[in-house]
Amino acid sequence: MSFIAPTKPKLTLRLCEPRGFCAGVDRAIQIVVLALKKYGAPVYVRHEIVHNKYVVDGLREMGAIFVRELDEIPDDGQPVVFSAHGVPKSVPAAAADREMLYLDATCPLVSKVHKQAMLHVKRGRHVVLIGHRGHPEVIGTMGQLQPGTVSLIETVADVNAFEPEDPQALGFVTQTTLSLDDTSEIVAALQAKFPAMTAPSSESICYATTNRQEAVKASAPETDLFLIVGAPNSSNSKRLVEVAEKAGSAKGLLVRGPEDLPFDLVTGDHPLVGMSAGASAPEVLVDAIIAALRERFDVAIELVQTAEENENFPVMRSLRDTPLTVGDMAFVNGGA
Repeated sequence: MSFIAPTKPKLTLRLCEPRGFCAGVDRAIQIVVLALKKYGAPVYVRHEIVHNKYVVDGLREMGAIFVRELDEIPDDGQPVVFSAHGVPKSVPAAAADREMLYLDATCPLVSKVHKQAMLHVKRGRHVVLIGHRGHPEVIGTMGQLQPGTVSLIETVADVNAFEPEDPQALGFVTQTTLSLDDTSEIVAALQAKFPAMTAPSSESICYATTNRQEAVKASAPETDLFLIVGAPNSSNSKRLVEVAEKAGSAKGLLVRGPEDLPFDLVTGDHPLVGMSAGASAPEVLVDAIIAALRERFDVAIELVQTAEENENFPVMRSLRDTPLTVGDMAFVNGGA
């Protein structure tokens, strides 16, 4: 008698495009890898280069040493890299005082927010920063400005309680990784209360955050579960979970990798599952999750693409002559 393998239950996986790494994250990781190739190990990195444990662990295995502050770094002549989230002005100043070789991997779009905030101050405005207290990007942006020249707003309730010295001289910027919908509510409340408030010269929320949120919005309706691949400390990933649920998914869930898959939630005759990845989550984790789903289900993939991304942010000039191969980035592209 021939053996007939049991039929796997069907599952439709609605996969978002774009998803995963953005140009700023890719640039930051390349900077660490290129620094290791050019200067050898160790290369120090102040804070996580991006918010993803898989990426951080991969760089650590290559010789990167992650520190919280510069005083943890010995005077051994090896370079230190500043994370993609940006740092207060005091950090490069302290590195310069110690004659340290430092490489600033701040995302160019975060740097743009820094410049917008400084422009507000230059033009006599008090800066209103919309963001999450304690997030490295917020700390870095506030650290570009003198104390007393910037106020942090997290919620509409904060707007209601905010009483600036001069309501006629305000300008706002935002953290780049926020939810578009939540930010628009706060901006609307600010503009209603302070009609003279000046907006930044261009949108602060970055293109990658916007694109990933729009793809999730288009994919979420009617899904039984929506998986967002990302780290628990990744702001843009957590916002994607919120966007998925607001856009109509029965349940949004942040997962670090296949080990977090909630198979007990994937039930029914033919479940519909959505999936995207935060801007600091490598595609290798998405592939691993799809492989884990295929072990249990007959998976049909439905691609939902809402934008194309062709942005490329070059590394600093001092590293451009160092060759970078696909193998150098194997830990984030699955060993290709």
